[in-house]
Amino acid sequence: MNYILFDDIARPHLLPFTHTRPVADIRCGILTMRERWEKLLGTTTGSLTEAYLQKVFPSHAGHDNVYVNGAVFGNSQLAQAILNLQQGQKLVKGEIVIAARIAEGNLTISEFHLHNVSLREKDFDGEVYALKNAWDIFSLNDRAIKDDFDLVTAGRKSTLLPDGVTVSGKEHLFIEHGAKIYAGCIINATTGPVYIGADTEVLEGVMIRGPLATGNHAVIKMGAKIYGATTIGPGCKVGGEINNAVFFANSNKSHDGYLGNAVIGEWCNLGADTNCSNLKNNYDEVKIWSEHSNKLVPTGLTFCGLLMADHSKCGINTMFNTGTVVGVSCNIFGGGFPEKHIPSFSWGGSDNMVTYEFDKAMETANRMMGRRNIELSADERTMYLHLFKQRNHK
Repeated sequence: MNYILFDDIARPHLLPFTHTRPVADIRCGILTMRERWEKLLGTTTGSLTEAYLQKVFPSHAGHDNVYVNGAVFGNSQLAQAILNLQQGQKLVKGEIVIAARIAEGNLTISEFHLHNVSLREKDFDGEVYALKNAWDIFSLNDRAIKDDFDLVTAGRKSTLLPDGVTVSGKEHLFIEHGAKIYAGCIINATTGPVYIGADTEVLEGVMIRGPLATGNHAVIKMGAKIYGATTIGPGCKVGGEINNAVFFANSNKSHDGYLGNAVIGEWCNLGADTNCSNLKNNYDEVKIWSEHSNKLVPTGLTFCGLLMADHSKCGINTMFNTGTVVGVSCNIFGGGFPEKHIPSFSWGGSDNMVTYEFDKAMETANRMMGRRNIELSADERTMYLHLFKQRNHK
């Protein structure tokens, strides 16, 4: 049996994060959508996504395939229903196709969705929630952390709490092996669970109010103030004041400055004293730029901050307006507020914005990744080149 996570109609509404990954590789909660499904199904998974992403995220299809919706938050009840699917059946909840079991494996994403129409429906009677818009990544993070905490810690014991750390709600704190929490830290887990990943460092004087999750090898810098629901992904380094933000992986906000109701992709860096507004002065609903609709769209939220895609950076003292969307591989600097929509491969700030040369952008990406002993693959470079050409054809 081959399990393949497919992109559904939510994908274009989850840009700019789905420019560089299938929906399944979005992090929300402790885990990515993929990691959660793999833990529940007990196996590795492939991807069915856009053609330009497929070499980086192969499908691994065979002669008996179960396609699972990568935008749906997995749980044990859903996983059992999927495991019970028969050939030619699809599991549905209203208009949402949760999973489908078919023999065909060499399908494009569009062929798969066409094939789905003829499958026999099996209704799922439990609750289903899913990512539908980019802002759901932080809006649903509270629930996702709580659900993931139960999934990841079930039947396991936390390592011992170090001396000199003040904790409320110890039963809702879980510390993985190798994590270090230094004296003077204050953790309030009565407001939501706090999960500290393996080999994470929480430096002196950090204040945490759950729910909060860190991935492996994350660092929370001295004196940081972290409010839930916040996820600090693997390899991320954060400091300053953070509220309800999701960092995917290997991104840095190492210094003072405020970030709230935000999503930061992979390999990003926020310069010292970067501040991001998450509330309009008139307390009106926040609208953000939709690349899919090519217009501003309402979020239904009063609080919505920065949405920054992979490999984007900003200089010291950068100021982002409420509901700013930054594309892939941007370099932002200078005084004033930059535009609320910054297209991929942009270079500059409020005074002037030009195209970031592709080779220079890739050099910067490789330098940052090299600090973690990682290098862009040829297929990844081709993926970024596709995005660069697409950007310049608009």
